Amino acid sequence: MSYGTDAPVVGRGAAVIREIMSGGAARALLSVVAGFVIGAIFMVFSSEEFLAAAQYLTSRPADALGAAWTAIAEGYSALFRGSIYNYKADSFEASIRPMTETLRFAGPLIASGLGVALAFRVGLFNIGASGQLLFGALWATWISTRVELPWGVHLIVAVLVAILGAAAYGAVVGFLKARTGAHEVIVTIMLNYIAAGILTFFFRSPELLREADGGGTPKSDAPAESAQLPLLLGPEFTLHAGFILAIVGVVVYWWLMERSTIGFRFRMVGHNADAARTAGINVERTFVLAMAVSGAFVGLAAANQALGVRAGLTPDIDGTIGFDAITVALLGSSTAPGVLLAGLLFGAFKAGAPQMQVIGLSPEITGVVQGFIVLFIAAPPLVRAIFRLPPPQKTTVITDWWQKLTTKGDPK
Repeated sequence: MSYGTDAPVVGRGAAVIREIMSGGAARALLSVVAGFVIGAIFMVFSSEEFLAAAQYLTSRPADALGAAWTAIAEGYSALFRGSIYNYKADSFEASIRPMTETLRFAGPLIASGLGVALAFRVGLFNIGASGQLLFGALWATWISTRVELPWGVHLIVAVLVAILGAAAYGAVVGFLKARTGAHEVIVTIMLNYIAAGILTFFFRSPELLREADGGGTPKSDAPAESAQLPLLLGPEFTLHAGFILAIVGVVVYWWLMERSTIGFRFRMVGHNADAARTAGINVERTFVLAMAVSGAFVGLAAANQALGVRAGLTPDIDGTIGFDAITVALLGSSTAPGVLLAGLLFGAFKAGAPQMQVIGLSPEITGVVQGFIVLFIAAPPLVRAIFRLPPPQKTTVITDWWQKLTTKGDPK
């Protein structure tokens, strides 16, 4: 059968679709879908109504199917109400509060995810974001509670100190790897413990950062008002300027990695360190610089955690942010837009989990979804096998078409 003049267009369209489906973005999206499907299975089997109906599944299967659908619908609608929009709220402020909470949770995840992603692009595995965050938060807390500065200047200095503190802590990892060959995974694990111990020591010492009336609990004073990140939407919401810092970090990361000479060197070392060395790049110095810049992005998350609160800080201010950053970087394919979207997704998980607990579902289900998303991201052949995706393309149809369009006009 002949397709006439439409054959080249149809063939090109099929090639474009094939390229899109074989790319990393499609694989990441399908990994998220697969994670949600497995989360739905856990919701079903944690539903008492479904387990009761399953006892007479063969005689009345409709009851079990109905209970399963109800569990899934209620679970994910609760996640939506807790993270995006609460359509059951009594006021407009209450209805949009879930979205503001998602953005608040996403801020430090995006910032720390950028730091881990940068290390990935250089061929390093930075799992020390937790320690870098704690070290940056330590000095941000010291500046915000023990130093008096003018309004405006105080906040800027505190943020800069958080960034510099985390960058210095990250540079230690790069230095040890460059000079001694120490593996960054081992070094960052040990430095995580060291940072946690140092922070706890500071918070227990009255001469350093311990709250005046804190009793025996390791806790600091609240940041001075002049050093607190301002609220973006007024006192009714907890969203503060830390999210703006994260967005600035995304822009800086994109420019650094995609447009700057330093980013080009980072990517060269990440692709092939031996070839980069042959080309004249000082690989050891690049390792030190890369880990310092990686820590600097984590420092934005440190500023978020240390300066975005109105009460005293405790040693667990990092929560699981440092390790969640690895997940965000993997899901975002270490790109600026990808990390931004992944951080928003995981921020939504954190914001929506309490609402799922309200309806009787375990909030740990969101952790299960996150874990399976990472599993699928880390196993591309598994995702391609499940969804029957085409193998990765060696040629880029879209890029070739764009080049022809911009140089010779329409390729038709």
